[in-house]
Amino acid sequence: MDIEVIQSQSDSDRAREVLETDLGFGKVFADRMFEMHYDEARGGWERAAIVPYGPFRMDPASMVFHYGQEIFEGHKAYRWPDGRIAMFRPEENAKRMNRSAARMRMPQIDVEVQLDAAFKLVDRLRDWVPAADGSSLYLRPTMIATEKGLGVRPSRQYLYFVIASPVGPYYSSGFAPIAVKVEDRYIRAVAGGTGAAKTGGNYAAGLLAQADAREEGYNGVLWLDAKGRRDIEEIGAMNMMVVIEDKIVTAPLTGSILPGITRESILKLAPTLGLEVEERKVSIEEVIERVRDGSLSEAFGAGTAAVITPIGTLGYKGSKLSITGDKVGPVANLLYESLTNIQFGRAADPYGWMTVLDD
Repeated sequence: MDIEVIQSQSDSDRAREVLETDLGFGKVFADRMFEMHYDEARGGWERAAIVPYGPFRMDPASMVFHYGQEIFEGHKAYRWPDGRIAMFRPEENAKRMNRSAARMRMPQIDVEVQLDAAFKLVDRLRDWVPAADGSSLYLRPTMIATEKGLGVRPSRQYLYFVIASPVGPYYSSGFAPIAVKVEDRYIRAVAGGTGAAKTGGNYAAGLLAQADAREEGYNGVLWLDAKGRRDIEEIGAMNMMVVIEDKIVTAPLTGSILPGITRESILKLAPTLGLEVEERKVSIEEVIERVRDGSLSEAFGAGTAAVITPIGTLGYKGSKLSITGDKVGPVANLLYESLTNIQFGRAADPYGWMTVLDD
């Protein structure tokens, strides 16, 4: 598919000015974006273009506002020490975008079309890719239902767009342990639902629990399974992992958990570092028991935004349980260093995970 470029020149002076500030995460946005429109009556996807970043005009009856047909992705571009720009496994994000689309009864986008859009957008935003340690250009591909009309059915029109945000560490504290509350009242997702799709409704459903947790002094929420409120599943928007008897254990993908690309990368990377991995259910009771007897030594979240987030403290039913306290455990540290070294071009990439943009 041809991509039209409208006002292709990005503002390098503004990019330089922005990158000299405290970026935070998802607070500032590059001045170019990609958009493409779908119309079932016109035969599918059309009008692909890189355009100036800016607001949309949408009809108040657009179906995304009423029936929630919305999906998104998140991946990053990195500036390597030699100045080259590389992206981490973007084809996996494109494939997951299509899996989410299928679950939400939305149209597919050819993987090559998604990749072409991402590569061409990043190429025009080279000045927006930060060089500071731990910083990157975060891409947010999104699809929304835009047909005007009321009545519960799939939309016949959609907008796909990609925006880009230069970001620093996800947490202001950087790579440091956080405190997490185990949520035993509300649920995030259930097998057979939309938990394995990256759709906004999954995250909206968790906002109340997260707000309550923050009021109690926690940084996030650890979700339990919907049926028994017993087995650990996800932490916020990340996959959850624990280290039991020196083995990395994470929940299996049974339909209620998002199949994380960082998760899958860790499961491949860990054995090369001498670490065993296992996918099995772990109950919160087992977690508590093993923390107390010392056989569970670490816990951490894994996801694109923060890569690895060590969990120092768990709160459950009014009690606090220290795992590593204010220290980062050796397994979390090894995985974080090993994975980010590949992403930032500081180490060899034996897996072919990084796509380097042409100079």
